[in-house]
Amino acid sequence: MRYKVTFVVGLALGYVLGTRAGRERYEQLKKSAREIAQNPAVRNAAETAGQTGREFAGKAFAAVGEKVGDAVPAGLAGRVRGLRDRVGAGAEDDWGTSNT
Repeated sequence: MRYKVTFVVGLALGYVLGTRAGRERYEQLKKSAREIAQNPAVRNAAETAGQTGREFAGKAFAAVGEKVGDAVPAGLAGRVRGLRDRVGAGAEDDWGTSNT
């Protein structure tokens, strides 16, 4: 019985010390991530990647649209067409919003 109590006390102490150290490390990682995200070079790279992704999405839609034909819903076709027109303008897309 004495060994069980010692084990439980040791386990509780290890948990408390581990969570405190883990929380400090988590806060350090969170601060580092925030600093990296605010770096202008990182922000420019993320913006460029987003624009490139939108360009490829438009090209992929056009390629699939040619093969599928009129089976693509009109709402989706309108959004992609509008998105393709805005590529390079720096405008935010409206994916996920409803026009109803």
